[in-house]
Amino acid sequence: MKVFISADIEGVADLVSFVEAGNDNPQLYTRGMEQMSREVGAVCRGAVAAGAELITIKDAHGAGMNIFHEYLPEQAQLIRGEMRSPYAMIGNVDASYDAIIFVGYHDAAGQGGSPMAHTISSRKIREVTINGVHAGEFHIFSYAATGLGVPTAMISGDAAICAKAKAVNSQIETVATKEGVAAAVISRHPSVVERELEETAKRALSGDLSRYRYDLPEYFRVTVAYQKHYDAAYASHYFNTKRLDAHTVEFTSDSYEEVLRFFHFVF
Repeated sequence: MKVFISADIEGVADLVSFVEAGNDNPQLYTRGMEQMSREVGAVCRGAVAAGAELITIKDAHGAGMNIFHEYLPEQAQLIRGEMRSPYAMIGNVDASYDAIIFVGYHDAAGQGGSPMAHTISSRKIREVTINGVHAGEFHIFSYAATGLGVPTAMISGDAAICAKAKAVNSQIETVATKEGVAAAVISRHPSVVERELEETAKRALSGDLSRYRYDLPEYFRVTVAYQKHYDAAYASHYFNTKRLDAHTVEFTSDSYEEVLRFFHFVF
């Protein structure tokens, strides 16, 4: 069995602020990197217990240089750096993988489930919708994996994004690391989270993985609302895109590959 893992940082246990997810405070950031690495390692151990022979991890936060490889089992290969492709946070995934797992994910831009709720860029993007549903990074890249025929077996992160994943497919296994309340989080103990991640990954990857498959819509209406009106002006020049108001553009297509390409150039 081949398993792909896309790992972000804002949804891991304890983290509450972007200060802990970037270079502004190296001490706090290093702690965040360590927790991200431990949680990915726990998922990897569960995958190995379920029979995974190869695990590919995409370090999907920022510039992709957050995970300590030595925290992972030897079956794990790590993609560091930026893929610079429309598949971005799941870059280098292909149809040969049996399942994909999302680790450390977070609520979407314009939503209230996390103090760090955002979609791709907290500074630039106000809100994203796909067919009227608020879309975060999980939605964008789970849909992308589905388009390649790779089922989403599991997600971990804040309670809000776990609930939204269940709305996409009720069979997806989830591990909620914390709950966002205004500018705070109520977090479970990291050791408890790590044990549950390992157990849940083993369970998620056991049995018939076709239970995680779901169908993509036949048509996509995507909106992106920007913090700055001039970013909407710029994005409105992408083909088949129109401006809905000062801050919002709309893109439509019956191809999700084209949706990914749109996101790649306007985010």
